[in-house]
Amino acid sequence: MAEAAETRVVTGEGGARNAGSGTRVRLPLLDVLRGVAILGTLMSNVWIFAGPGAEWGVLSGNAATSAGADSSTLAGAAETVFRSLANGKFLSMLTILFGVGLAIQFRSAAQRGQPWPGRYTWRALFLFTEGTVHFVLVFAWDVLMGYAVVALLVAWLLTRSVRAQRVTWIAMGALHLAAMTLLTTAVLFASGGATGGGPDTDTDAVTLYAEGGYAEQVTFRLSHAVVLRMEPVLSFALLVFLFLLGVRLFRAGAFQNDAAGRRIRRRLAGWGLGVGLPLTTLAVLGGPGFFLLERYVTAPVLAVGYLGLIGMAMDRLRHPGPLTSALTSVGRTALSCYVLQNVLAMLACYGIGLGLASRWADSGPWWVMGLWAVICLVLVTGASLWLRRFEHGPLESVQKRLLRR
Repeated sequence: MAEAAETRVVTGEGGARNAGSGTRVRLPLLDVLRGVAILGTLMSNVWIFAGPGAEWGVLSGNAATSAGADSSTLAGAAETVFRSLANGKFLSMLTILFGVGLAIQFRSAAQRGQPWPGRYTWRALFLFTEGTVHFVLVFAWDVLMGYAVVALLVAWLLTRSVRAQRVTWIAMGALHLAAMTLLTTAVLFASGGATGGGPDTDTDAVTLYAEGGYAEQVTFRLSHAVVLRMEPVLSFALLVFLFLLGVRLFRAGAFQNDAAGRRIRRRLAGWGLGVGLPLTTLAVLGGPGFFLLERYVTAPVLAVGYLGLIGMAMDRLRHPGPLTSALTSVGRTALSCYVLQNVLAMLACYGIGLGLASRWADSGPWWVMGLWAVICLVLVTGASLWLRRFEHGPLESVQKRLLRR
């Protein structure tokens, strides 16, 4: 997301053919994909805000899975489909796109003869700082801190040989798959038990987010930071794998508007959806015990399919329509929209705001899906209006000013 506005690339390897000319071309598909990924990530996160115990509820399974929904009813079936299509998929897409942005920055530095990682290190440090503030003040399941750490590692890897990058990519994928398989096996054979490390009971967490003050919630995040920051540790190998996948896709020309790019997108859609949809369905039907496999194994596969499918849809468009323009606006202000959507969800769901999570706890899933739609509308409208007057989003502008030398 730190590279959301950086969608101009110097033509070169892969799908871009004219490195020697120094010509710059626009890749509008990247902005659209970022916009979809941002709004799609909220499809997962909104259930965390709306669930019992909110951020802590994830660790108790209260907000993490739709397995408890009664799929025999229309509301239950809608919830299951909504959550299953989103859970981890758009986050994986966002991670891949972050790798694409990193590859863009790397190529830009090479074309200018600048040292690498050079100034990119400061970009990553800014992202880590912003993520830390976001974690403390807004949302415990922030992704920016993990992205910043992985970005520094992958930035260094880009200075190594292509073979070293490929070996690392394969090794990280294999390590992650083995870890998720072992953890899922352990979960399935475990007799159950408390998550530990937090409130004495889930009721305490529910009360905290339904009735507690803002200072209490901030204190809670800080005092349980180790536990609440476990996801980027758990998924570290996956993050590296997806970053490098984004680099590989960019270098192969997967986002270029040419025959080669369109061919790659068709393959991504075919393989990603063809393999990802059946695996995701099996994981969902397997119940809560397969949550790790659904979110961290099948989700990245389906995310690749989403990338290809959206790309194919864009290939068929002769002229950008209102939807494309709206998604582009969100994509160009991705960092700002990511933070804002979580702020809005927090104010809508927690007791420090409207308190909808406790007031409508027994009202079924429709209000949660409605809240997602409303926040998306706010983001689309706000981003479109903002970009009429400014070139970059608010946080993107702050970043550029701070990093300007």
